[in-house]
Amino acid sequence: MPTPPPLSKIQAIGLRNGLDSVGVARAEIFQSTLEDLQSRKSKGLHAGMAFTYKNPERSTNPKKTMEDGESLIVGARSYWKPQKKNDSLTQPMGRVALYAQQDHYMKLREGLETIATELSRSGFKARVLVDDNALVDREAAYRAGIGWYGKNTNLLIPKRGSWFVLGSVLTNAQYQINEPASDGCGTCTKCISSCPTNAIPSAGVLDANRCLAWLLQQEGDFPIEFRTLLEDRIYGCDDCQESCPANKFEERLQNESKQSLGGATVPIHEILENDDEYLLSEFGQWYIPKRDPRYLRRNALIVLGNSQLPPSPKTIKTIKRWLSDSDEMLRGHAVWAAKRLGLEKLLRKLENDPSLSVQRELSYKVKRNFDQKNCKNELIGGG
Repeated sequence: MPTPPPLSKIQAIGLRNGLDSVGVARAEIFQSTLEDLQSRKSKGLHAGMAFTYKNPERSTNPKKTMEDGESLIVGARSYWKPQKKNDSLTQPMGRVALYAQQDHYMKLREGLETIATELSRSGFKARVLVDDNALVDREAAYRAGIGWYGKNTNLLIPKRGSWFVLGSVLTNAQYQINEPASDGCGTCTKCISSCPTNAIPSAGVLDANRCLAWLLQQEGDFPIEFRTLLEDRIYGCDDCQESCPANKFEERLQNESKQSLGGATVPIHEILENDDEYLLSEFGQWYIPKRDPRYLRRNALIVLGNSQLPPSPKTIKTIKRWLSDSDEMLRGHAVWAAKRLGLEKLLRKLENDPSLSVQRELSYKVKRNFDQKNCKNELIGGG
């Protein structure tokens, strides 16, 4: 067996190529994580989420990917950037979580690939594991000493925070492992209290049944009890990270060194007016159930219903279009949006709709955002 490159060289390569932290963990079964995944799945806390829950025996055992693997070289890359204020006063906009505004995993992969290339040149096996469900990335990073688990289940890097994507290089080269970082949260519970749906029932436990980021990616109807709480989120939710004091370190650091980033919101009418091909080309980097754009439209109808702008002629026309759609899920969510916007007159033609889900939506009591008197009566009453 050849001699592996010095760890200091491996770390320097990673840091030089865009990684912010590099640590080493042993390529062994993550037994405690396996037990946690199995326990939370048995309690239904995963809410049907696949990812690492789909095959816990694989995602907690690097040996399933490389039988003779010895080390996990784990990298973290920051994705926090200052945000431009692009709030629209003229049309409804949907807010996008920071991690989804760019393909940060591509840059993370590129950084890890430079480490894998160096190991391969030295005669060792090396495989990059990034966002592919082959490994529980946060546990690998925790074992590699990169950070500790916050109460919101995110990994927190000392004096940097949790605005990071994580990945690993699995190799048969042997390196001295790092010790896990000690807890740095102390008595702080801001992430727990900031969650709009109380999706963190206890420290370190996430109930995906209540997590807005996951509900936006789930199939079927969006739970009615969380629709108003969704507000203007169209993809993801950053509330528990935005409230975290540890993240202020990263925000101050990046504010000093990086340009503001646009793309924090997307026009809701754009999602509701365009065809499937366009939506997948524009938003296909997001996780969309079954790659079916109907779920983008479902989410957009909720955001439209939550809009703080009085219904414009364009909004009314859009609601009318989806109230007559052949997709009963979208008709039902358009019913909800119409009620929120004070457009109940548009619902008269649906009184005999054959869909049980549409009839259920018609029966719900929904708090209005606006009164019908503010709407364009000539458009409401039309066919």
